[in-house]
Amino acid sequence: MAKLRATKPAKPGRAAASTPPKPPATAAVKATAKAKRTAKGCDWILANDVSPATGIMGGDKNTVHLITAGGTEDWPELDKSEVGTRLAARIADALKGAA
Repeated sequence: MAKLRATKPAKPGRAAASTPPKPPATAAVKATAKAKRTAKGCDWILANDVSPATGIMGGDKNTVHLITAGGTEDWPELDKSEVGTRLAARIADALKGAA
């Protein structure tokens, strides 16, 4: 992984990453994601609690938090495909604004 980072080309104008921060409570998940977004140099990062009690892993639903430099959006519980659709729409909107 370190080798990939060392040879990775410059990041484009927009970058997003998805990372499952280690559980506990939602506040800790968001705090971890905020720190990871900054450390990775991403414009956005999606955070979700993947602890066994949530049923996220292997389930059809997910609750995510979109972390940006401007703050945090708490998305409601959605089907995982709807999370993807919603994220794709946000990316498209952001790219339209950047053009």
